[in-house]
Amino acid sequence: MIKDKVVIITGASSGIGEATARLLAKQGAKVVLGARREDRLKQIADEISKDGGQAVYQVLDVTRPSDNEAIVSLAKDTFGRVDVIFLNAGIMPTSPVSALKTEEWNQAVDINIKGVLNGVAAVMPHFMAQKSGHVIATSSVAGIKAYPGSAVYGGTKFFVRDFMEVLRMESAMEGTNIRTATIYPAAISTELLGGITDPGAAESMKALYDQHAITPDRIASVVSFAIDAPEDTTINEFTVGPTSQPW
Repeated sequence: MIKDKVVIITGASSGIGEATARLLAKQGAKVVLGARREDRLKQIADEISKDGGQAVYQVLDVTRPSDNEAIVSLAKDTFGRVDVIFLNAGIMPTSPVSALKTEEWNQAVDINIKGVLNGVAAVMPHFMAQKSGHVIATSSVAGIKAYPGSAVYGGTKFFVRDFMEVLRMESAMEGTNIRTATIYPAAISTELLGGITDPGAAESMKALYDQHAITPDRIASVVSFAIDAPEDTTINEFTVGPTSQPW
């Protein structure tokens, strides 16, 4: 049941986050959008509202714990509760280890790992108190298997896989009824490629995506499916990609 659920979405200004916000709002969810680009958030929220949906937004840097706490407060103050958090914000700065792009390594850790931790830390007390909630996270096929060029990016996504699996198990053991879902997308048309600064990696990834990529609404439908499952049912992993891609 999606109607009237309050859903926080990080990385909501484009790609998978934007597509998910639009779809869930059409299905009757109350969406709370967070990202760094306020102009895009405002545009998306305004368009959702014009279409009869309910959306609010707040500028969010997932690396800042206070920003994560603030968006949870916005959801509760506006809609009275939080039912789902979709931890979707991420970057994909692929490059060979030998390129030593250490600044990018640290950014990937801060956003892809600490961003997930900060979101969970902000929402968990509320989920535990109400004895319900749903944590959904975007990992990657690079969080399931190793790919040259993705040592650090893949490592951050492997972390998400492990963290979300342990969260699922602990929540079951603790009786808090918190559901989890981890999504492992392959080539999806998003802005991730724009963050690749290594020329060789950028060229090869562009060629891959040009040949195979599918649109982000394909992932949005998976998020919707996970949320719509009965409350007593957790579908904890989804690997999704183009039929044509041998990932």
